[in-house]
Amino acid sequence: MREATFIKRNKDKWTRFENVLMTDMAISPAELGDLYIEVTDHLSYAQTFYPNSNTHLYLNQLAAKAHQKIYKTKKESKGRFVNFYLHEFPAMFYKYLPQLGASFLIFLIFSLIGAYSAATDGAFVRSILGDGYVNMTLENIEQGDPMAVYKQMNEVDMFLGITINNIRVALLAFSAGILLGIGTFFILMQNAIMLGSFQYFFYDQGLLWESARTIWIHGTIEIAVIIVAGAAGIVLGNSILFPKTYTRLASFQRGAKDGLKILISTIPFFILAGFLEGFITRITHFPDLFNLSIILGSMALICYYYILYPIRIHNQSIHDSTVHSI
Repeated sequence: MREATFIKRNKDKWTRFENVLMTDMAISPAELGDLYIEVTDHLSYAQTFYPNSNTHLYLNQLAAKAHQKIYKTKKESKGRFVNFYLHEFPAMFYKYLPQLGASFLIFLIFSLIGAYSAATDGAFVRSILGDGYVNMTLENIEQGDPMAVYKQMNEVDMFLGITINNIRVALLAFSAGILLGIGTFFILMQNAIMLGSFQYFFYDQGLLWESARTIWIHGTIEIAVIIVAGAAGIVLGNSILFPKTYTRLASFQRGAKDGLKILISTIPFFILAGFLEGFITRITHFPDLFNLSIILGSMALICYYYILYPIRIHNQSIHDSTVHSI
């Protein structure tokens, strides 16, 4: 890469980092550490390809200043956990909104494929959901309680089982990204086809609304955070495929670290989804308005935390940087 191109691609990052070092701008130790790693990676690249340039000298000085500030930074407060969810993660996640969009599109497309396949092939639903589940559900429908499957286990056991299983699926979706993203694609495809065929099955039985008003009480958050976990897997896969200015190993380390943060962000939401499925979904006589309020509220929570809030944090960061530089 030509030196001019290298400078043009990274100049804004260096300027922002310099502003952080020269002002009292509020920044978490973890975020400061991430910036430091990024600058030292750029320094290593410049040292290799432009050893006697002003770029190498500038980055060396910038890294030295960063090193001093990091080791002068006070120990993290006891509010580290809260800070991660309210500031550190959303500030980091902004740059991965495109990966979130890609994960959502993959899931949407294969959900539609699952529904279409179920509509055109009578045996498809059984091949995906299994004869046992289909026969049990048809029996429940005949007995007048199509959602009886959610009432079979006691509340606590169901809550724990569902939560652990969902976290396992999310972990699998993330870790499968190491297969250049192909593994994550497969996990998203598999779950999306299952959802599409599942939903069409109830539509075919004339129970689309009855199933949707019940299942999506917990499914809104559950499916949304599986998509978020898929985004984490895409981040991991992209870090191997597209290292940009980093070495492939350094890029992989950054992708794994950021992907893990994305995965960790989903844990409270999986717990919430497990609680809703274990304790609320089973109560099928709630009025439609109550169910709809939970579904829409869950959707608003997910959209705000994973889309709107990161944009807000990012814009606030730009504003603060502009104010401090004036």
